[in-house]
Amino acid sequence: MNEYHESFWKSGHLPTLIGAFLCFCVCSMCWLLLGGLGSSIATELGLTPAQKGLLTAVPLLGGGLLRLPFGWLTDAIGAKKTGLLVLALTAIPVLMGWLWASSFASLLVVGFLLGIAGAAFVVALPMASRWYPAKFQGVAMGLAGLGLTGTLIATFFGPRLAEKFGWHNVFGLALIPLAAVAVIFIVITKDAPVAAKKQSLGDFFGVLRERDMILFSLFYGVTFGGFVGFASFLSILLGDQYGLTKIHAGELAALGVMAGSLVRPIGGLLADKFGGIRMLNVLFGAVALLAMGVAQLPTLSVAVALFVIAMACLGFGNGSVFQLLPHRYGTRVGVATGILGAAGSFGGFFLPTILGWLKQTSGSYASGLALLAALAVVALMVLSVVQSDWVGNWIGKHGRVKTAEA
Repeated sequence: MNEYHESFWKSGHLPTLIGAFLCFCVCSMCWLLLGGLGSSIATELGLTPAQKGLLTAVPLLGGGLLRLPFGWLTDAIGAKKTGLLVLALTAIPVLMGWLWASSFASLLVVGFLLGIAGAAFVVALPMASRWYPAKFQGVAMGLAGLGLTGTLIATFFGPRLAEKFGWHNVFGLALIPLAAVAVIFIVITKDAPVAAKKQSLGDFFGVLRERDMILFSLFYGVTFGGFVGFASFLSILLGDQYGLTKIHAGELAALGVMAGSLVRPIGGLLADKFGGIRMLNVLFGAVALLAMGVAQLPTLSVAVALFVIAMACLGFGNGSVFQLLPHRYGTRVGVATGILGAAGSFGGFFLPTILGWLKQTSGSYASGLALLAALAVVALMVLSVVQSDWVGNWIGKHGRVKTAEA
């Protein structure tokens, strides 16, 4: 294992990996700001449960739609230029949240534009992975994906800063790390010497129509969609269901966000070792059982424990899906990452929207949580059918790299 680690660190470009991580981290923080500030905003504006769900979900919808063109740009003009564009454009909705937004409608506009920050995902992961050989793809993308810990910053510190400075000013404070990361990104990152094949729009829509991409989108819609949906909405859910203060609910939600974020690179490492398909089979089953557990709306301590474990499983699943992706799409990984990232964001948009709507119509979060369990079961059943076609074709046994097979 030590030899594995040593060869990994020597095989790529560490400054670019760090820059990709920082870019994704600060953008993830901005992307989920409305989730971290949602309880404060909802109290001030008197929002209904459905409005709370929509408010926290709209940035995820924006991220889903905007990841598609930014994924294409990553291949067309290079990851570094695209990353700088994402960082610059993210400042616009952050400024709007600070100086302009004061109603539910205006916050929906800000939320949708914060989807630009969510597009950093399709820059950071290809930018990092292109520096590393196939056997380290899972770890490289997992480490860059660790930037998702930016959601932890929004979830944990957002309610505290809103309590002290007001939620408008939290947007203003977010501009400071955003500007700092932009400078660091310019200085330390560079595109891999072997450039990705530039993709035309025809290539983009060609990948979008492929059966395997549809299947990957389903799997990532469950893993990343489930994680980011909970990351955005969990503090509101815990506050509503268990009568917690904004800060206490944010602290408990941050435990789940931390678990799902930190294990993502471990998910990539384990998928490299044991195979992405094998990992996903286990994880989809676990998520289904855990989601059904929280759907029973148990005591607070039990619910938090189940949420933390479930979000960790979803984080493992994110790394496992992306361990498989480069082996299937090779030089088209930028386009594929954009499409897959969009699918994950759409899944994230769906979760808080349906949780809020069902809470308002039925008076309970139980049915929305049970629906997540059902989707995990569907993903498990689909994977069990298609894996026989994938193994031996473009991937080895259980989803390990074919060259690593004996």
